[in-house]
Amino acid sequence: MALTPSYITEEHEMLRQAARDFAQKEIAPIAAEHDESGEFPLATIRKMGQMGFMGIEVPEDYGGAGMDTLAYVLALEEICKADAAHGTVMSVNNSLFCHGIMKFGTEEQKQKYVRGVATGEKIGAYSLTEPMSGSDAATMRSRAVKDGDHYVINGRKSWVTSAPVADYVLLFTMTDPDKGAKGISAFLIDTDQPGFTRGKAEPKLGIRASATSEIVFDNYRAPAGSLLGSEGDGFKIAMTVLDAGRIGIASQALGIAEAAYEASVSYVREREAFGAKIGEFQGTSFKIADMKTRIEAARGLIHTAALAKEHSKDSGERYTLEASMAKLFASETAMFCAHHAVQIHGGMGYSKELPVERYFRDAKITEIYEGTSEIQRMVIARMETGLR
Repeated sequence: MALTPSYITEEHEMLRQAARDFAQKEIAPIAAEHDESGEFPLATIRKMGQMGFMGIEVPEDYGGAGMDTLAYVLALEEICKADAAHGTVMSVNNSLFCHGIMKFGTEEQKQKYVRGVATGEKIGAYSLTEPMSGSDAATMRSRAVKDGDHYVINGRKSWVTSAPVADYVLLFTMTDPDKGAKGISAFLIDTDQPGFTRGKAEPKLGIRASATSEIVFDNYRAPAGSLLGSEGDGFKIAMTVLDAGRIGIASQALGIAEAAYEASVSYVREREAFGAKIGEFQGTSFKIADMKTRIEAARGLIHTAALAKEHSKDSGERYTLEASMAKLFASETAMFCAHHAVQIHGGMGYSKELPVERYFRDAKITEIYEGTSEIQRMVIARMETGLR
């Protein structure tokens, strides 16, 4: 039996159990239906907010649970074991939206934008990517031009998680294109204002219920007070927030991997072939052993990254390396485990009658968003070698 690390407190365990119970009772029974229809699970998201899952690290004064990063990753892991799409919304609200505003926002911005999202009454989104600008953010084409006490924003952003239902968007756009990455600024956008429209919804392979679409700005007038940080701070803010986001995606990947692993263990204990349980065959049992080993290794990297993030609150040190290693290894572990789970289940693994094929589809995105595996390897190598 695995020992519980000493850094996991009784309070952590209580939150993990609450998340597990909620996920299995409220989310698991509707996951397949929402995956099939692509309908955003607003009712369950609201309930998650009421339970404190949408603002775990947000102080209670701003509507959050006032807990730490470790609490967040433990809860997110349990939600994603039931359904990665619900976990995606939870991750964006916590890591990409609330975290960025709590770290860089003014008191007025925290009060206006964080409270509703942390309680689940509102939905937040994060928008960096554009149709022609993904990993290379400096090539973005959207623009914000100062006009008196407003900025006029024009452009199209893509692959915005929760965009179809978002009340607020943390937007990154160019204010000074001549400066490249140093000309990017961040804005807090109210989606109910003129000049903001939602573009085409993405017909995704996985996490289908999380709702993803383009957003379009057509002479949108953002008050100067909606600027997060100062002009030119956008790239720094985006990368800092992504460090936190990558810990969230690593936790999501771990939840998917565990779901695939647990389904596989159950199946090999019951399924028989050639007069024996298939778990007795070496070809199958070795898959189980490799899945379990990778899961526990991923968990260790995630916890290390979560603890590094906590340490950074006092030290001010970045935890980029720990976050990238956790995200890289956990996301590839999710794909590894989901792939083996489908193989172990054979034809049934390929059928929608079981959730295994959904785990396979959901796992893939964890290797892509919030920095591809290739980007994570670049980050890790550069930090370790000091070379470009």
